[in-house]
Amino acid sequence: MITVGDPPRALNKKLAAVLNEKLETGVALNALAHMSLGMGTVLGPEESLMCNYVDANDMHHPFISAYPFIILKGRPTKIREAIDAAKNSNLAVIDFTNTMTVGSYFEQLERTKSTPNSELEFYGAVFYGDFASVSEITKKFSLFR
Repeated sequence: MITVGDPPRALNKKLAAVLNEKLETGVALNALAHMSLGMGTVLGPEESLMCNYVDANDMHHPFISAYPFIILKGRPTKIREAIDAAKNSNLAVIDFTNTMTVGSYFEQLERTKSTPNSELEFYGAVFYGDFASVSEITKKFSLFR
């Protein structure tokens, strides 16, 4: 865990999310939360450069990544293409689809299992890896506003 007394580290990796531009804000944020938790689990605290912020009252505000987290938006077909490109480049990618909502997690697992990949609608994806590689994959998306 990085603290204020540690020497600065180079940020040579990038963390970016792309959300389906057609989603309602609440649905998009739900997908982002699930994907972010998944990416944090994959990376762990060291790789994701988790910081422990300590305020003037010595209160701790831990587990905030040192990496900027860029949130973008785009069309579902372009998100699918970016996911495929990330997988082909061996980048870390976590995605969230339309089958992962409504009902219990078990129902969602069953619904996903019975849906061909070509029929999945991507609500979003979170990408992590070499700065230039993630930038290349996500450069065509616009900022989420």
